[in-house]
Amino acid sequence: MTSHETITPDKPVPSRLSPIFWIAIAVFLCALAAALWYGISKGIAFRVHAATALKEQTLDMAVQEVSVVHAKRGAMAEEVVLPGNAQAYVATPIYARTNGYLKTWYFDIGAHVKAGQLLAEIETPEVDRQLDQARADLATAQANYELSQTTAARYQSLFKTDAVAKQDVEDRVGDLQAKKAMVDSATFNVKRLEETQHFQKVYAPFDGIITARNIDIGALINAGANAPGKELFDIASTKQLRVYINVPQAYSRDVRPGGHAELTVDEFPGRRFPGNIVRSSDSIDPSSRTLLTEVDVDNPTNELLPGAFVSVHLKLSSKVSAVIVPVNALIFRAQGIQAAVVRDGKADLVALTLGRDYGTEVEVLSGLTQQDQIIENPSDSLTSGVEVRVTQGSGK
Repeated sequence: MTSHETITPDKPVPSRLSPIFWIAIAVFLCALAAALWYGISKGIAFRVHAATALKEQTLDMAVQEVSVVHAKRGAMAEEVVLPGNAQAYVATPIYARTNGYLKTWYFDIGAHVKAGQLLAEIETPEVDRQLDQARADLATAQANYELSQTTAARYQSLFKTDAVAKQDVEDRVGDLQAKKAMVDSATFNVKRLEETQHFQKVYAPFDGIITARNIDIGALINAGANAPGKELFDIASTKQLRVYINVPQAYSRDVRPGGHAELTVDEFPGRRFPGNIVRSSDSIDPSSRTLLTEVDVDNPTNELLPGAFVSVHLKLSSKVSAVIVPVNALIFRAQGIQAAVVRDGKADLVALTLGRDYGTEVEVLSGLTQQDQIIENPSDSLTSGVEVRVTQGSGK
């Protein structure tokens, strides 16, 4: 080594990462992000699928499952039996036509009365005093009229001698006419109160039976049906009764005025009361598809009572095919006897007209056909329009 050579210490060489390392880091991060995204998306998809499945399952469980049967063919119907309510041929409440207090009554419920017979008397002290005042007003008006008549006659005589002016004569004549109008008004008022006073006596408007007595002695009486009071009596004519029935559309052509009908009631088993079809509405009710018909029946001995439930038997000019269904398919509600049928996947309640009862089965004269799917044992909550599902193995 020479004196000119310089000894230098060793310097560290800076290290440099390989590009492959950075590529590996990037690939790792991408894979990690992809895994996280896959996990998140799969979790969201799973939750959406689970929610959709739960909704579908809930809706599916909400659809009521029902079993159905088909009606069997029955015998040809020659007679239809319809329910009806007997009503009095004429029935009306009797109201007071004057104010006062009930003095006395002469007939109670169940009494048979004749037209024009006295039913009750009313004391009318206020009307009596008003009548006295009206008569006094009439006397005053008549006195004023007579005085005005004398004065007018005197002025007319004086006018002939030119003792008074023509205007004075016309004033007196006009006053005479005014007094005459006051007399007429007072006269009519007296007549009105006299007629009102005549209403103190309450008479029967027609022959009938007293079905209700709603007042007693001393009760306050208010005139008119719209007054705070109430009717005095209810009277009904029961020598003939009206029965209104709803005839199904299928039998409407067999119902004609003058036709014959028969009535049966539970109080007289095995007995039939003859009646006549007198009129119908000549139009089908769109809600029930029935024809409102009136049947009149004579009741000379008052055996049939108004308000009673009766069965009306109508003979059919043409035989109508009936069907038979099990009794567990019937629905008994306030709307009447119904059955539920499946139409387009929904329940539909239809009104029925029943015929004969065979115990476990009944005859249906109208409302069902052999092609209808009739729901067995329908629930009490079943209504029209509810979606239903027919179970397998039903429909026999």
